[in-house]
Amino acid sequence: MPEPTPPPTDPAPSGRARLAAAMRKPSRGQAVVGVLLAVVGFAAVTQVRSNDVDDTYASYREQDLIDVLSGLAGTTQRAQTEISRLESTRRDLQSSTDARAAALAQAQERSDTLSILAGLVPVTGPGIRITISETTTPISIDDMLDTVQELRAADAESMQINGQVRVIAQTSFEDGVGGISVDGTLLTAPYVIDVIGEPHTLSGALTFPRGPRSEFEEDGATVQIEELSSLDIESVVEPEQPEYAQPDTTQP
Repeated sequence: MPEPTPPPTDPAPSGRARLAAAMRKPSRGQAVVGVLLAVVGFAAVTQVRSNDVDDTYASYREQDLIDVLSGLAGTTQRAQTEISRLESTRRDLQSSTDARAAALAQAQERSDTLSILAGLVPVTGPGIRITISETTTPISIDDMLDTVQELRAADAESMQINGQVRVIAQTSFEDGVGGISVDGTLLTAPYVIDVIGEPHTLSGALTFPRGPRSEFEEDGATVQIEELSSLDIESVVEPEQPEYAQPDTTQP
């Protein structure tokens, strides 16, 4: 009886077949090894690229480097000189601006003061109000002039009478029909004089012995003086335009 034939056996796989199978289904250890190899490869490439960077000054000779440093030093010195010049210019401009601002402020203050003294603008401030009433006789123009002069001597800064006429250095007083003519405006009693200045000083200029208040009362008038923390003087003087004079534009 013949023996049975054994079943055919598969030939042993070659190395290439085993590698292909491992790549298709890598084990856990193989995966770890693959990751490590990738990291090492990336580090190697990075190092190579770093080594390939061209250092601009690496190939320079010693004398070339000295020349470069000298050039940089010269550039730095020129930059520092320019900075110093610009800072000096800035200081000069600031000084000039400050001086100009101070001069303008001083000129404006001077202009304001002259406008007040000339009676060109309304003013407000502390002062006194004098009310002079007639009783039996008209108010003497001499007594009125003495009052104005005493107030000026007491540093009165501004005055008006009856809220109509501003009293300045050129103000004129004349006897009028039924009153006193001040700069051509007829004023009648009671005369109310508003004066801006230091109230106590102005009041003292009228109440000293044999002073203006005593003179008015001797002539039969009554005088009331009020010291006020603030009063307004609204009347102004219309400036006269010069007919012949004009500014000299040749002066600096």
